[in-house]
Amino acid sequence: MAKKRVISKTKVIRFIVILLLLLVLLSMLFSFVWYKVNIKKVNNNDKVVPFLVNENDTYITIVDDLKEKDLIRSALAYKIYLKLNKTDKLVVGVYPLKQNMSVKDIIETFKKGPDDSLTNTKITFNEGINVRKIASKIEENTKYKKEDVYNLLKDTKFLDTLINKYWFITKEVKNKNIYYSLEGYLFPDTYIFKKDETLENMILIILNNMEQKLDKYKSAIQKSKHTVHEILTLASIAELEASTLKDRKNVIGVFYNRLNRGMGLESDVTTYYGLKKELTESITGHVYDQNAYNTRNTSLNGKLPVGPIGNPSIEAIEATINYEKNNYLYFVADTNKKVYFTKTYLEHQQIIKKLKDQGLWNA
Repeated sequence: MAKKRVISKTKVIRFIVILLLLLVLLSMLFSFVWYKVNIKKVNNNDKVVPFLVNENDTYITIVDDLKEKDLIRSALAYKIYLKLNKTDKLVVGVYPLKQNMSVKDIIETFKKGPDDSLTNTKITFNEGINVRKIASKIEENTKYKKEDVYNLLKDTKFLDTLINKYWFITKEVKNKNIYYSLEGYLFPDTYIFKKDETLENMILIILNNMEQKLDKYKSAIQKSKHTVHEILTLASIAELEASTLKDRKNVIGVFYNRLNRGMGLESDVTTYYGLKKELTESITGHVYDQNAYNTRNTSLNGKLPVGPIGNPSIEAIEATINYEKNNYLYFVADTNKKVYFTKTYLEHQQIIKKLKDQGLWNA
């Protein structure tokens, strides 16, 4: 009887060992399939995405940028591929990557070196920058004049082409009261343009980037009660009124509260834009001038400006889509960019007096 029990235990042990081996093999098979799938192309989009490699960048340090631009499916799979395959040192420059490239294709493109034809003109548009400044930067870095930019933005045929091409651009940009048709739609970023790039293609490259950034929020925007144009308008104001995501979310909450009560947004940055003035310039005597942008004029009580007053960052856009519901009606920022939110006008005035007394008031 003792001998039979030993044999029975042996069989059990063998069964467990075999089972464990099968589980290990299945796990390995699953991992192998997962890896193979995640080193494939992201999609079939064959548009060139100029990818900038900076000084001291490595294959590992650029992984987040590759993922953000939807050039790879998985950061982990990409890193595993690097472990399994030999790579050369990355050379500084711009590479013509595409979303229909596999990880292998991307690595092979890096090995070939940068495409010099993509590095002729590099322009950085800062967050919150308006079309006037964009036009100036284009004039500074290309053969085109500011007037060329303004004229293109007035070209109705060009605008109709854009409206048909991009889901986020509608006839709202053709409102006759808008100063610059694509204000708010030219995503702030660093762009690399070919030396002989047409102005039309430059705008398309910027809009392609904007489309990529907005696609993530397409469903949320379509489910909201607001158009893309309205969201970009609010985001452009929040961009200049606050500097953190939390504050911008609360600023948008204040704006919605005021709109729902038929109040004006009373945002100084809209006043400056309406007057085509910089924030550093004096607007004494013109604070309440009537135009399609100045929310300090009572004609815009309960209304948004006719369009954006600048080109907002993705953070400001996100803050507008996922804003913070609150009970505030007022806010003010001090010289350190700290924002104070209040529910009543009296509280608002008390905060302003306190800031003045402390030397923190933005005069």
